[in-house]
Amino acid sequence: VGFFKAGTALHEKPLALPDLPDMEAVAASTSLPDPAGDLDRNVPRICGVCGDRATGFHFNAMTCEGCKGFFRRSMKRKAIFTCPFNGDCKITKDNRRHCQACRLKRCVDIGMMKEFILTDEEVQRKREMILKRKEEEALKESLKPKLSEEQQKVIDVLLEAHHKTYDPTYADFTKFRPPVRSSAGSREAARSSSILTQDLSSEDSSDLFGSDTFSTFPESVEPQMFSNLVFSEENEESSSMNIDFSHLSMLPHLADLVSYSIQKVIGFAKMIPGFRDLTAEDQIALLKSSAIEVIMLRSNQSFTLEDMTWTCGSNDFKYRVSDVTQAGHSMDLLEPLVKFQVGLKKLNLHEEEHVLLMAICILSPDRPGVQDTSLVESLQDRLSEILQTYIRCRHPPPGSRLLYAKMIQKLADLRSLNEEHSKQYRCLSFQPEHSMQLTPLVLEVFGNEIS
Repeated sequence: VGFFKAGTALHEKPLALPDLPDMEAVAASTSLPDPAGDLDRNVPRICGVCGDRATGFHFNAMTCEGCKGFFRRSMKRKAIFTCPFNGDCKITKDNRRHCQACRLKRCVDIGMMKEFILTDEEVQRKREMILKRKEEEALKESLKPKLSEEQQKVIDVLLEAHHKTYDPTYADFTKFRPPVRSSAGSREAARSSSILTQDLSSEDSSDLFGSDTFSTFPESVEPQMFSNLVFSEENEESSSMNIDFSHLSMLPHLADLVSYSIQKVIGFAKMIPGFRDLTAEDQIALLKSSAIEVIMLRSNQSFTLEDMTWTCGSNDFKYRVSDVTQAGHSMDLLEPLVKFQVGLKKLNLHEEEHVLLMAICILSPDRPGVQDTSLVESLQDRLSEILQTYIRCRHPPPGSRLLYAKMIQKLADLRSLNEEHSKQYRCLSFQPEHSMQLTPLVLEVFGNEIS
């Protein structure tokens, strides 16, 4: 008995090192599946030898730590035991030390196999492999890029800016001039023009800012500003509108939506770290060129793949392509716009990635009219680096594969959409009966083409 106790201390000690699992247990668990894997984890597992609480599968059977060690020591020493009784002792937790012969027989009967026992050399090699793997993992983790406190702060600021300028309840939409969907003109309008102005086009109609507008524009939207834009003259004229105008029945509502969206883009831009360090002229130039693109990015939050609509609350504010055709835009814009929305939605961007992309879009040094391109470029490079680091650190594969490159491609797609929107806006603004439905802000942002 004393010999086996000494043996226990000798063989158990190295296996008690911190973070080092029992090597024979490792071998057993990797050789055969754990039949108890499908059992309820909350149900206590019982040692098949003595009935004590089992700690897992050891040498191909569910046992406690005590019986695991007993079987290992017995097999390694090729011990031969003799039962002092009748050879059929009932082994329990309390008497398992009384008869080693029956205890060993019980181990074999429940399926414990000496083939699963590792030699001392195998145990040592296994231990060295585990330590080496842990060292490699630690080195890999130390080399993995991490967001610095400063980078995380930039992300937090952008998230806060977005939350302050984007209301997911769309409660303010009720303050716009009401949407009027013309069933009479929708069929013909759907072929030639489109009302996607609402969410994408409409929001997209934020492109050009005069210095006066930029410097005096309120941080928050005044509920009254849109209702004040409904002039009594326009109401009177609407009763005798001609057929062409009836096709654009959604234009007043979407014009208000665009004005609202423009304000929100301005508010977001002002909170981008470093944006206010630019000259007023450069701030204006950046907003003139990027606002429509940012609105397209923002509108992806309300875009639904199921029915290809922009759903902003109630059915009144659920916008389809057929609706958008009643606001003066053609399918030359709408088709690539919907394709863009679908592609962007399928990227499954995190909110952090979404706000970084919007900020990068705004701070593009190659926008027309930008003077201090080097400063704008440095601000954009900083945001791009944060985005790449965030993707590596926080976006798990396979979604992160080539994600940054795909996001940059979306910015290129936005440039094409921007050009087409500007072209279609110019056509719309040449018609006074349509132009008068636009808000002063929209006219200033996109330029009033009426001479």
